[in-house]
Amino acid sequence: QLQLVESGGGLVQPGGSLRLSCAASGLTTKPFAVGWFRQAPGKEREGVSVISGSGRSNNYANSVKGRFTISRDNVKNTVYLQMNSLTPEDTAVYYCAADSTNEYGMGLFSSRFQFWGQGTQVTVSS
Repeated sequence: QLQLVESGGGLVQPGGSLRLSCAASGLTTKPFAVGWFRQAPGKEREGVSVISGSGRSNNYANSVKGRFTISRDNVKNTVYLQMNSLTPEDTAVYYCAADSTNEYGMGLFSSRFQFWGQGTQVTVSS
């Protein structure tokens, strides 16, 4: 079992930046991929980014490519999502999720992830 806790959300002005963190605990000795997803009111959950267990591979949704950067510190069991050049369209609840069955997969579909955090709100507004 893995437990995930997101932090770092908040209110930011358009053009600003935020860094989200996803802290993992529990069965962290086995490698696992981590994905970030977001869900805005009235919209479906969207895959944002994913990183492999080693951190050497990653993938991004087209909507965030060039603005968001995913990284991980396996000593701290934490995955980060650095979000720059934020726009109101980035407003959503952001979730991190872990896939312990395929640490290398780059798919951004929610059904592959077994463990989910509770989410953190990101609001981009002036």
